[in-house]
Amino acid sequence: MLHTLTYLIGSPGPTGFGSKSTAEQVTPDLRSITAIITGATSGIGAETARVLAKRGARLVLPARSMKAAEEAKARILSECPESEIIVMSLDLSSINSVKNFVANFHSLGLPLHLLINNAGKFAHQHALSEDGVEMTFATNYLGHFVLTNMLVKTMVETAKKTGVQGRIVNVSSSIHGWFSGDVIQYLALISRNKRHYDATRAYALSKLANVFHTKELARRLKQMGANVTVNCVHPGIVRTRLTREREGLLTDLVFFLASKLLKTIPQAAATTCYVATHPRLLNVSGKYFADCNESSTSKLGSNSTQAARLWAVSQFIISRGPKPAFDLLNHLDF
Repeated sequence: MLHTLTYLIGSPGPTGFGSKSTAEQVTPDLRSITAIITGATSGIGAETARVLAKRGARLVLPARSMKAAEEAKARILSECPESEIIVMSLDLSSINSVKNFVANFHSLGLPLHLLINNAGKFAHQHALSEDGVEMTFATNYLGHFVLTNMLVKTMVETAKKTGVQGRIVNVSSSIHGWFSGDVIQYLALISRNKRHYDATRAYALSKLANVFHTKELARRLKQMGANVTVNCVHPGIVRTRLTREREGLLTDLVFFLASKLLKTIPQAAATTCYVATHPRLLNVSGKYFADCNESSTSKLGSNSTQAARLWAVSQFIISRGPKPAFDLLNHLDF
C-alpha cells in the first residue's frame, strides 16, 4: 500500500528521484559520449534519444524501418540542430541482421560508451523469426543478446582509452514476474508449436530473459575486470505503440480507469536515462531499477543458476540453431 501511494504522489526515493521525474530532469551533460539506442523511433526510446541528444551525446539509431529512423532523426534535429545522429538498418529478430549492423558500426571507427537495449515487441499472433525462434523472444532478448556480446569488446576498449565507464541498459518490465515455470522448456515449446503460444506469457518470458541477461553479463564483466556496467530497468506503464497495437473499447476503458497509474513518456524514459547516465551509478552493476531507484526482481529473476543456464542455451541456439539446440537439450534434460 505504501509503495502504491509513493508511486501515485511521485515521492522521491533515496536517489532524489521518483515516478514523476522526467528524463530531462535526471540526465547530465553527455558531450563526448557515443550511444546506441535500439527502438528509438517512437515512444520511450524516442524520448530517450531526444534527451541524450539534447545533452550532447552522439547517437546511433538502429531501426528496421529506415524511413522511421530518418523521421526520428529529423524530429531530434529540429530541436537540437547541432546533434550528430547516425541511422542504420537493424532487424533484431534476425541474427544475420544484427551481425551486419555490428560490422557496419565497427566500420565507422567510433567509440561506444552507452548501449541502451530498448526495443520491444508484443506479438499477439504466434510467429517465428527467420532463425526459427519465437518472434517476441527473438526480438526482445536474443537479438539484444547477440548485439551486446558483439559490442562489448568495443565498449571495454572505449572505457580503457577514455577513462569513462561504459554502461549497458536492458529495458525489461515488471511483467517479467508474471512468468513461472521452466524458461528453456517453454521457449522450446512455443518455438515448435503455436498451439501452446500465449502472447502475454511469451512477452513475460522475454522480459525475464532480459533480467537474466543483465545478471549473468554483470558477473562476466566483473570477472573480466572490465570498466563496463550493465543494469536493467522497468520503465513503468505508458501507452506506447506496444500497447496501442490492440485498440478497442475494452482497451480504451482499461486505460481510462488506469490513467492515474500511467506515466507520461518523459516520465517513463526517466529510469532508462538515469541508469544510463547518472554519476551516482558509477560501478553499480547487475541491478534492477524502477522509478529511478533500485528495486527487486521476481524470485525467479534473482536465480543466478537459471541466468547462467539461459546464457549457455542462447549461445547454443546462435551457434547450432534452435532445432538441434532444443533437441539436444531435451535429450540431456538440460
